[in-house]
Amino acid sequence: MPKMLKKSLSMICSLAIVLTATFGIGCARKSTGSHGTMNLRLSGEPNLLNPILTTDAYSAQVVGTIFSGMLKVNEKLELEPDLAESYDISPDGKTYIFKLKPNVTWHDGAPFTADDVVFTFNTIIDPKTNTVRRSNYVINGKPIRFTAVDSHTVKAELPEPFAPFLLSAAAEIIPKHLLDNTNINTASFNRNPVGTGPFKFKEWKAGQHIIVVKNPLYYGKPPQLDRIIFKPISDYNAGKVAIIKGDIDEFDINPQDLAEMKKIRHLALYEYDQLQYSFVGFNLKNHHLQDIKVRQAIAYAVDRKAIVDAVLKGHGTVADVPISPVSWAYPTGNAITRYDYAPAKSATLLESAGYKKNTHGIYEKDGSELAFTIIYGQGGKASPKNAEIIQSALGKVGIKLTIVPMEWQSFLRIVNSGKDPKKFDLCMLSWSLSPDPDDYSIWHSSEYPKGFNFIGYSNPKVDALLTRGRTVNNHTQRAQIYAEASALIGHDLPYLFLYYPRTISAVNQRIHGLSEPGPAGLFVRIEGVSAD
Repeated sequence: MPKMLKKSLSMICSLAIVLTATFGIGCARKSTGSHGTMNLRLSGEPNLLNPILTTDAYSAQVVGTIFSGMLKVNEKLELEPDLAESYDISPDGKTYIFKLKPNVTWHDGAPFTADDVVFTFNTIIDPKTNTVRRSNYVINGKPIRFTAVDSHTVKAELPEPFAPFLLSAAAEIIPKHLLDNTNINTASFNRNPVGTGPFKFKEWKAGQHIIVVKNPLYYGKPPQLDRIIFKPISDYNAGKVAIIKGDIDEFDINPQDLAEMKKIRHLALYEYDQLQYSFVGFNLKNHHLQDIKVRQAIAYAVDRKAIVDAVLKGHGTVADVPISPVSWAYPTGNAITRYDYAPAKSATLLESAGYKKNTHGIYEKDGSELAFTIIYGQGGKASPKNAEIIQSALGKVGIKLTIVPMEWQSFLRIVNSGKDPKKFDLCMLSWSLSPDPDDYSIWHSSEYPKGFNFIGYSNPKVDALLTRGRTVNNHTQRAQIYAEASALIGHDLPYLFLYYPRTISAVNQRIHGLSEPGPAGLFVRIEGVSAD
């Protein structure tokens, strides 16, 4: 690994050191060399299986077994080579040369070359592609230029230094020979993918399963499993029954089920921190929610510590900003605006904003009630309880909230819609975070409506900080930039930040070769996992 790269990755390594300290109930087991089938739960039906188009975690879970990137993130949240065997960075940080591994083939037997890499990134950059990843490859309006030097060498020329670029270069690669001169947004490939990863796509029966099988031509360590069956099980209780019966081999459990699960002999339990936070997003195009006093009134009405205690049983902490508290860029001290539970402030804020209670006990202004719907995708283990607690809390201060659970794909169609405004008031979700604090795609105003900024947040100061944070390589300066941006976002309250959860995962004892428990998960090196 080049010296310059080691320096650029020091920030990732420092974060990994903190996060990989786990609170283990079990410990990782070594592979026995056995083979077989592993059954994994998907909390929702995937949308499609094209890595540059996916927007949900369920699709990404399957995609990660089929496709590979030039680089990958390991158990310690460090970047390491994958399809690339080496890479060099110019002294000015603007030119990257990737040397690709020879003799890699696609699942259909076609050779993998530099043309596939160039095609992938150029397709992401193409405005006609329906992807939320474009901003990772466009710097201040100027796209990164990718070229094939020869069949196994890729050059990336950046218009200016771009600190998160190596993480962006880890994106999964798609095959040019199957997708060139097609409409990638509607291609049949999206449901019948071909990759270079350790497993090959075999079958997708909607609502039943997705099956991937061992890739005998895989360029890395030969996969130990013969196949993986992904089963969409959106209902938490159904998933709990499935892990107990042995119908699935891994399941993230609710903390209140921990004592029960400890008694089941065929299960091993692991608890670890994850790079994630849960939140309620405010649609800032809603005329009531555009008023920060209304958002503040909602925040003060909800006892988030009580949610952590009741729903997570203490296995998490209250969130106030869109960044993990163990991150090197987390703001500290008085920089953070904390909207702690204080329901009396809710009434004061609403009345100062001109709202009065009507005969039904609901605040209204100009004949329009503070009555909202909150939507969420079914499958999240904590979502129903969170919604009920929030509904009750808001009702007590005179805000009406209607809960609308939705089938996952229907939910995604609403929040990912390219329309302005989007058809929701509040939505409940979780973000899984990158080791790098760059969250331009979530918060920059240019990422609405066709990006992850689906709530329509806009703050020129935050835009400027997010843009600058991408072009500064100095670790200390970047930490200050992202800390300031996160503090501003937390003050603006575009989300009601709920909590940073910890994962408690139950795994069937017949599964071996798990990764060391940590924020990267238990299946980081899926090719090394085996089953009795």
